[in-house]
Amino acid sequence: MATAGKVIKCKAAVAWESNKPLVMEEVEVAPPQDNEIRIKIVTTAVCHSDLYHLFENMHKDGFPAVLGHEAAGIIESVGPGVTEYQPGDKVIPLFISQCRECRFCKSPKTNMCEVALSSGRYEVMSGPESRFTCKGKKVLQFCGTSTFSEYTVVNQMAVAKIDPAAPLDKVCLLGCGIGTGYGAAINTAKVEPGSTCAVFGLGAVGWAAVMGCKAAGAKRIIAVDINPEKSEKAKVFGATDFVNPKNHSKPISQVLSEMTHGGVDYSLECVGNVEVMRSALESCVKGWGVSVIVGWTDMQDVAARPIQLIAGRTWMGSAFGGFKGRDAVPQMVTDYLDKKVMVDEFITHNMTLDQVNDAIELMKHGKCIRTILTVSPQ
Repeated sequence: MATAGKVIKCKAAVAWESNKPLVMEEVEVAPPQDNEIRIKIVTTAVCHSDLYHLFENMHKDGFPAVLGHEAAGIIESVGPGVTEYQPGDKVIPLFISQCRECRFCKSPKTNMCEVALSSGRYEVMSGPESRFTCKGKKVLQFCGTSTFSEYTVVNQMAVAKIDPAAPLDKVCLLGCGIGTGYGAAINTAKVEPGSTCAVFGLGAVGWAAVMGCKAAGAKRIIAVDINPEKSEKAKVFGATDFVNPKNHSKPISQVLSEMTHGGVDYSLECVGNVEVMRSALESCVKGWGVSVIVGWTDMQDVAARPIQLIAGRTWMGSAFGGFKGRDAVPQMVTDYLDKKVMVDEFITHNMTLDQVNDAIELMKHGKCIRTILTVSPQ
């Protein structure tokens, strides 16, 4: 393309500081360096992790930044050393790398990658390097992706090449929310046919976890949320029951225990709240119950009484649903095209990148599941 090897000036939504609206700015996006890919972002979605960084974490060293990590686009150019990808490929950027060479990538036990772990900058959710500048200042690259921009630069280890027939305004959701919840049930919890499950928190991740429990053959799936308006939607994704903790005077763990004669086989916490994490654990049956922490937070300690684990429960965590992104995301896209995985049902609003603050407000107040932002024409 004519822009290959050159700095691209384009629009991006910049978070200059925490707890403030994003600002549409002209940014400069440098050409890809060794093993990097520059992507024209076509669509992106707003995820709660973006809001977490902006409104909850608020680490002063995490700004300015271009947020966004759930997207799809088209490769504009590639840097030296890139052989697997070429300009024109449809891709989904990944917030967890897969180098395919380290001991983590070679192990079937995890989707972690030494490259993803090496920065260790969880508090700022950005690596030390960035290809973004704005008004002469370096702008951090959020989660290694920064998709609230018309163009971004991503390491080739964090890119999934997908079917060219895939609609980018749909499959962008497979880059985080849907994969995270669905995989937490399938890969991490390993939900078994005929089992009983509880999913805490019905955002996009929670809906996907419900969908994953159903796909795994669970016979009873209890959706737990404090918003009564989510009751009917829960059935669409496969929930058999809906429980609002506000409707009960007893702790939710006791309510679920009574409903299931001792507790659920599997529980998935999809909120990112340490109190809910404990409730999810306590909702599991003793002896073999498995509880998975899916919701992201790194601000507080989580606690439990030792007897809850000594009694035989297992407490686990899951990042991106245990999926190795470069391998799994293309297959998930294929499964969507084959109508094996729901995606369209997660989309409640369509906007443009210029309306990103409106989309953030919708999510902040629980008025959407996912809002798709059109960033660039295909």
